[in-house]
Amino acid sequence: MALPVREQVKYWCIALAVLFLLLMLLGSVILPFLVGGAMAYFLDPVADRLQRLGLSRVAATTVITLIGLLLMVLIVLSVIPTLISQTSALINAAPEIAKRLQGFMIEKFPELTDSTSTIRTTLAEIGAAIQAKGATLAQGVLTSALSLLSAVVFIVVVPVVTFYMLLDWDHMVARIDAMLPRDHAPVVRRLAGEINDALSAFVRGQLTVCVALGTFYATTLMLVGLQFGLVVGAIAGAITFIPYIGALVGGALAIGLALFQFWGDWVSIGLVAGIFAIGQFLEGNVLTPKLVGKSVGLHPVWLMFALSVFGSLFGFVGMLVAVPVAAAMGVLIRFAIAQYQASTLYQGVSGQDSAPPEDVR
Repeated sequence: MALPVREQVKYWCIALAVLFLLLMLLGSVILPFLVGGAMAYFLDPVADRLQRLGLSRVAATTVITLIGLLLMVLIVLSVIPTLISQTSALINAAPEIAKRLQGFMIEKFPELTDSTSTIRTTLAEIGAAIQAKGATLAQGVLTSALSLLSAVVFIVVVPVVTFYMLLDWDHMVARIDAMLPRDHAPVVRRLAGEINDALSAFVRGQLTVCVALGTFYATTLMLVGLQFGLVVGAIAGAITFIPYIGALVGGALAIGLALFQFWGDWVSIGLVAGIFAIGQFLEGNVLTPKLVGKSVGLHPVWLMFALSVFGSLFGFVGMLVAVPVAAAMGVLIRFAIAQYQASTLYQGVSGQDSAPPEDVR
């Protein structure tokens, strides 16, 4: 005999509360396992395709791991040193940029020469603060990054976790399927399939968009001669998954740097602005429709809300799980709405007698 609905809801709520409690208490501990699991999830279709080509699961996992390690080494040797040097140079140049901004403002607005001017005092304080805190900020950012993404975690633990989870992925899915409540297994499988479709379409597609746009921005900005172009492109590409924020932040940073570097050379400044205009056009009309699609069901506002809430509650780990949770909740909400519209509470007795409800997905 199946458990009453009230009892089932109670047990599912307890399981959800335990999950959130574990995220709060063990966030830093489970971080490498979350990253490894995410990478295994992304790479599982590749492993399945290699298996269809004739490789065993062990051979497919080994090939993927070796290629991934090779790419990581190439990135570390070719891109990371330039990125770090440009970031340090940008921070060191911040005081000079502030002084040039102050000079530009005084030139255009002579009334700022008044020593009692609030704007002049504020600009002077900003410049002094940047000059005093620039080195400390750089060191703090580097220390935080190293403490969060330690070399041991991402060089040793994550690849090992990814390898074993990718190797046993199909077995884990089969085991979880075998543990489903028999009365609800068909519905759970259907909902899990919809969640997987939404999540894979969004995450894999959006990551591809981020990499493509970041590469485009970094390459074109460096080609037009913008200093720190690699840093600006990396920042713009990394936060492209937040709708409109990547282009706004990257564009403002790039155009601001171009104004100081190319002041008077309006062609170069226009090229920098045009790069982000082209990037936005490509993202909105080519990349996102082709790679992400319109049937994912993750509204930009819902996504930003999930990132904000989970980021504030669970920190970096929360931001990692925000998108999967948002996708799952979107599917569950649509399922709940469909159940409500098929119920007597929505249709009434006359509605059920007149016509069968449609299957609203």
